[in-house]
Amino acid sequence: MGLVLVMVGLPARGKTYTARKMVRYLSWKGMKTKVFNVGNFRRSMSGAQVPHEFFDPHNESGMNARKQAAKAALEELCSWMDTGGDVAIYDATNSTQKRRTWVVERLQEKGFECAFLENLCFDKSIVEANIAQTKLGSPDYAGIRTQQAIDDFRKRIAHYESVYEPIEDTKLRWIKIIDAGRQIIVNRCDSYLLSKIATFVMNLNIRPKTLWFSRHGQSQFNTEERVGGDSPLSVNGEVYIESLARFFEDKPIEQVWTSTLKRTIQTASMLPLKKRHWKKLDEINAGVCDGFTYDEIQEKYPDIAASRRADKLGYRYPQGESYEDVIERLEPVIFEIERNEGDLLVVAHQAILRALYAYFANRPREDCPYLSIPLHTVIQLQSQTYGCVEMRFALPPQID
Repeated sequence: MGLVLVMVGLPARGKTYTARKMVRYLSWKGMKTKVFNVGNFRRSMSGAQVPHEFFDPHNESGMNARKQAAKAALEELCSWMDTGGDVAIYDATNSTQKRRTWVVERLQEKGFECAFLENLCFDKSIVEANIAQTKLGSPDYAGIRTQQAIDDFRKRIAHYESVYEPIEDTKLRWIKIIDAGRQIIVNRCDSYLLSKIATFVMNLNIRPKTLWFSRHGQSQFNTEERVGGDSPLSVNGEVYIESLARFFEDKPIEQVWTSTLKRTIQTASMLPLKKRHWKKLDEINAGVCDGFTYDEIQEKYPDIAASRRADKLGYRYPQGESYEDVIERLEPVIFEIERNEGDLLVVAHQAILRALYAYFANRPREDCPYLSIPLHTVIQLQSQTYGCVEMRFALPPQID
């Protein structure tokens, strides 16, 4: 039986951001998850740039059009769940008890479990920031002057506020996120999956931030094409230490996280930042293959080489780890990054950064072992409601 998470909340409260983060997290954990955004259906059926009057609860034609969009999204969600989906997220305001009852009744007809995730916000500064940073980047206001868009959107919010009914029924399963995570209230989260979702949202900070990723500088094992180990940096790697320090001289970051291995600690050594050394950021454990070149692995352990080529995501080195194991051990790191309010630099290893990058850049879990994380390159990721903005900066010395 699949689970449907039904979003609830006024506009500019972080619903869509939360929904997309939830999809990213659950997909990264290996669950088949998808978000169904009613706004996308409404834009497809009625056009993107509709005036605020369209959302007036007294506008009968607007109400009918919005109900049709909500129905279309819900029916597509049900069809997708019938194909074997694990978790579907129904992203809409669902602002009245009547609308939520309609949703629940349809989901019960299909035999799906249902829980609500309500975003409430009483801090006006958070709402204003969401309007400026998020909604003005939405398709609804593409090409519209900033002040005109802000005025229209505030009027849209007022229409929803005039009829909004928060969830109060304690017989339902729900999680309330208040003021972007200042307070979380949980009711009847009586399953393992719902408890994991509640834990995730407890660690979710919707305020925007920038993440920076860098592999360690070239190590001596890199020059010999050896797996794992704890070797120090090469001459080129020592030059990269200086390049990295110069690059971050004018960047507003407060801390850097590294693994506990020599090459990452050395790489971050010239950065005048608070440092945290995490064993969970250590490179994938290559087990019996640690310290070998890939040619040596092929010669000594041909079965291991063949099995890993066939399933690089799931294959576990004997006495070591698989990429799936790495993903599991990185969950506390993900939670800490999501909770962190300031910009952050992570200096780690190829497999580790592949897994972190896959999560934050919203790449399929299956792609994780093949993502490009080159040496001597800084990756910048800025999470936004409607996607992730990425930039890469190659620093000297470049390695062929």
